[in-house]
Amino acid sequence: MMNTGASASVPGRSAGGGSRAFSRWSGKLLLWAFLLAMVLVTLLPVVLAIINSFKTNIEINLGDTIFPKDWQFGNYVTAWQKGNFDLFTWNSFYISIMTTIGTLIVASMAAYAVDRLSFPGKRLFVVIQSATMFISIGAVVLRPQYDIMIALGLNKSLWGVIIILIAGHASTFFILLGFFKGVPRELDEAAMIDGCGYFRTYWQIVLPLVAPGLGVSALFAFRHAWNEYILPLVFTMSTPKLQPLTVGLASLRYGTGDAAQLNLMLAGACLSILPILVVYVLANKSFMQMSAGSVKG
Repeated sequence: MMNTGASASVPGRSAGGGSRAFSRWSGKLLLWAFLLAMVLVTLLPVVLAIINSFKTNIEINLGDTIFPKDWQFGNYVTAWQKGNFDLFTWNSFYISIMTTIGTLIVASMAAYAVDRLSFPGKRLFVVIQSATMFISIGAVVLRPQYDIMIALGLNKSLWGVIIILIAGHASTFFILLGFFKGVPRELDEAAMIDGCGYFRTYWQIVLPLVAPGLGVSALFAFRHAWNEYILPLVFTMSTPKLQPLTVGLASLRYGTGDAAQLNLMLAGACLSILPILVVYVLANKSFMQMSAGSVKG
């Protein structure tokens, strides 16, 4: 009787284990299917843009082939020369690099002060920073911002765009605030005992310890400044020589006879992606360190 009961219970356990294994594998399959779909949705437009950048304009408009019949490598040369890309690329680099440096300085000093110091209005400052992240006012403030830059004499300078972009540093502020909270306060106290002031402690002791956070913040700040369109468009309408790549690409849209030159626009767009990829490769190590630290914590 005992053997019979034991033998009868084995199939039950086997059936239950099989159902759990099936559920586990089906869950993994659905997860991988979802991830694959997300990869396709994200990468497919980029791949199609790259392929179409080597087509003629007629092939793009007809849309009857996936790959070009004759690969038009000259589209990139034409887009670079016709679109005045050397000037536009310099303007984009200037805006992005200055914005990145300014954002890191301002946001890191603000995050250090909020984390380490006590001052009136501290909580209000954090609330305002949070509000600028979750409340999108966008084009509503373009006119007041432009009026302020006119009063400062910066409406015909790239510094008007740079200052406004630096002012929107809330996301960088909170990233660096999290890193500063991970640095022990005992280091500050030891530095103070050795005669360091607040700024020297911030600059020489604490800031080097949050290098991964600075790298990730630099990547995000550079990407945001590089991809910005509306703000540079408004500030460079009367001075085309100051236009960045995002604005200058529009000059490739129409050619002779007002025909839309989609092939040149796509070639120019692919060229404009390259610097972001280079910056990501350079900042990839910091990004991986940040991800690994968050998982470990």
